[in-house]
Amino acid sequence: MDIPKSHPRYKSLMTRELLVEMVGKGIVTPTGLISHGRGEAYDYLMGERTIAPAERAECAAAAMLLSAENPVICINGNAAALDAEGLIRIAEAVPAKIEVNLFHRTPDRMEAVISHLESKGAGSVLGRVPDERIPGLEHDRALCTREGIWSSDVILVPIEDGDRAEALIAMGKKVISIDLNLLSRTSRVATVPICDEITRATANILRFTDELRGNRDAIIKAMDDFSNLECRKETLDAICDSLRAEFE
Repeated sequence: MDIPKSHPRYKSLMTRELLVEMVGKGIVTPTGLISHGRGEAYDYLMGERTIAPAERAECAAAAMLLSAENPVICINGNAAALDAEGLIRIAEAVPAKIEVNLFHRTPDRMEAVISHLESKGAGSVLGRVPDERIPGLEHDRALCTREGIWSSDVILVPIEDGDRAEALIAMGKKVISIDLNLLSRTSRVATVPICDEITRATANILRFTDELRGNRDAIIKAMDDFSNLECRKETLDAICDSLRAEFE
């Protein structure tokens, strides 16, 4: 589809076209399109920009990744389609491992997502051969690797399912989510919920990673000052302010 760059919805429309293309390649499932649309609705309410509480969450996320012993970035189909490059750059910068984990898991789809990440420059991507299961999950989303998700202490989960986020928290892990829906189970249970569009979120996490690296006091402060509940309350306030401004 030929969409002129002057179109006011250019980025949104191009993203939708990209996701449709990725469905054809087996990387995204049709239900992933529904998930994306739900998130995009929240982005409208936030003014399609990074709001202050999201930026603070992105700073806390960078601090948490830098302080981790075994940080892992867990990638599903939508995340791989929407911002493989950004997630790979974070993995390289921290550094962190990458593991693919899918709800709609088949051998072909696992290979498609992992191969896509490798084509974008990812090195060793975990997930092809799972050797552990996340306790409390009965479906294939429980499959993981001992080297990655199982032994991680901090895990970044963009566009996550709430039940697995809860299971990871129950394992004692610190979970960083990227989910525009501040009301989702993922956002509610995450140690650090980032309510921001994924490409903006990854860019900001990278920026804060560079700014915080080597500054132990700043890293500790960024983590200690962060509160899930306060972040989501401030996100709700920002949405309400945006809506009020629309009708003033």
